[in-house]
Amino acid sequence: MAARRARLRLWLLLHFLPQVYCEYGMVHVLSEKGSSKGKDYCILFNSQWAHLPHDLGKASLLQLQDQTASVLCSPSDVPDGGFNNQIPMVMRGNCTFYEKVRLAQINGARGLLIVSRERLVPPGGNRSQYEEIDIPVALLSYTDMLDIGKSFGSSVKGAMYAPNEPVLDYNMVIIFVMAVGTVAIGGYWAGSRDVKKRYMKHKRDDGAEKHDDETVDVTPIMICVFVVMCCSMLVLLYFFYDHLVYVIIGIFCLAASIGLYSCLSPFVRRFPLGKCRIPDNNLPYFHKRPQVRMLLLAVFCISVSVVWGIFRNEDQWAWVLQDALGIAFCLYMLKTIRLPTFKGCTLLLLVLFVYDVFFVFITPFLTKTGESIMVEVAAGPSDSATHEKLPMVLKVPRLNSSPLALCDRPFSLLGFGDILVPGLLVAYCHRFDIQVQSSRVYFVACTIAYGIGLLVTFVALALMQMGQPALLYLVPCTLLTSFAVALWRKELAMFWTGSGFAKDLPQPPLVIAPVNCPELPKDSNVPASQQDTEQMTSPTLHVKELHGPTSAAEELADTDTKTDRSEISIAQSEEPAGQNKDSLESKCLNAEQNQLE
Repeated sequence: MAARRARLRLWLLLHFLPQVYCEYGMVHVLSEKGSSKGKDYCILFNSQWAHLPHDLGKASLLQLQDQTASVLCSPSDVPDGGFNNQIPMVMRGNCTFYEKVRLAQINGARGLLIVSRERLVPPGGNRSQYEEIDIPVALLSYTDMLDIGKSFGSSVKGAMYAPNEPVLDYNMVIIFVMAVGTVAIGGYWAGSRDVKKRYMKHKRDDGAEKHDDETVDVTPIMICVFVVMCCSMLVLLYFFYDHLVYVIIGIFCLAASIGLYSCLSPFVRRFPLGKCRIPDNNLPYFHKRPQVRMLLLAVFCISVSVVWGIFRNEDQWAWVLQDALGIAFCLYMLKTIRLPTFKGCTLLLLVLFVYDVFFVFITPFLTKTGESIMVEVAAGPSDSATHEKLPMVLKVPRLNSSPLALCDRPFSLLGFGDILVPGLLVAYCHRFDIQVQSSRVYFVACTIAYGIGLLVTFVALALMQMGQPALLYLVPCTLLTSFAVALWRKELAMFWTGSGFAKDLPQPPLVIAPVNCPELPKDSNVPASQQDTEQMTSPTLHVKELHGPTSAAEELADTDTKTDRSEISIAQSEEPAGQNKDSLESKCLNAEQNQLE
């Protein structure tokens, strides 16, 4: 019986609890004198009070009356003459939204703007209150109210409206080009660099400066540790965002400057100027005597990071620097981190796939506010005291004018993980292409699959109108495509284990063997001991490269060849002793050349 009553009480709460609708809108403000251009400000309203027109041309342009000295909770707060065809601006507090809007409507107001110093919340009420009120009511931030007075003065007009959100913003095209371009360039560069490094591995390099950086092979244990660290860091950022955000910003500045240096150094080394080195010294790093041009490049890269760190909150242009540094960082990571097998690629992508889906779709059921931890951290908590944003994203401002762009998310974001994780698989595919000489079919197919997965992400974002875990679409597209290509080419076993380049192949050993040159005829006028000395001091050698174990048949054929050549040398030794010694030496060189060929 008690359980039945509890279920009935829960049913009543779910069906009769008043719901508060939260919608973003705009108030278009301009001076009554008409001397300046108008400006839009963000408002938060509840359409259950009254609907706002979607078109600015259909919205009523009314006078905004500054009544922020009062809270409009009693008739004494109403000025003499009331609010005839005006939109009063009053402060929030001391009474309910219904009491404020009721007083405004009774005194002739055509709308109400409630100014809030705190976080904007939708003005709520109950069903009977909604039916009584027929004027729109919205919340305006205190900083926007101050900006209105500073920009337009005391005599201003305003029109409240709520334009429809565009299905898809044009800035997605820019994000798509940057993401696919970074994955393609990074994957191609990483594969080519890895092959070149293996080719030059046994070449002696005694120079003071090494051009190639070391790569890190990712193991399954490293993948598990990395995922645990990601989960821990994300949860810590959710609870201690204001304290840890500056640590992340500092790490990004350092890593981005290193990445920018790594990307620009190959181009700087092509310049003919600045090759001289600094003098000998005992300072850290400088004791290696770096070239002046590389030192100037390092100063430039650090300066770019510092400039971004100082002006990172400038929305007009700082996003360009952040995207440039972010792309350089992603390229650096793609060429430094290497997945040696497709098995490792599959493990990494599937684990991060679960991680992304959990923190976007599952965590809203675990948090008090019902917000996704991933979206909240990536976009920055709305109640953050610092108002800082994490820099580990590519960001592009919205090109369409909309309330969402003005109020909540003025930028479209794509995390670095959505580039790096599939990019590591693309780099693996390119290395495998070069190994099996497949005309880059794996690399091209995986890159195209990444682009298709990103397009699917954008479509899901437009349909659901909420943040999407990009790996939910990118991981199946890239993994299944790579698997299908390997299966179609009947190379799945080698593709899965990375056979052939998981470890560097040993180079063929070099064996030095003497050439069987004909003996020089002894000159009767020259002592025998002197002739033996000449033969010992000027021996002729050839180099033979062994490509594998020599079979018995090959050894027998080689022995027969040597026997024939010895017979030729005996026949040549029986020629007249007066033959020129230089002609015999030339024959010896010809024999050596024939062996090398």
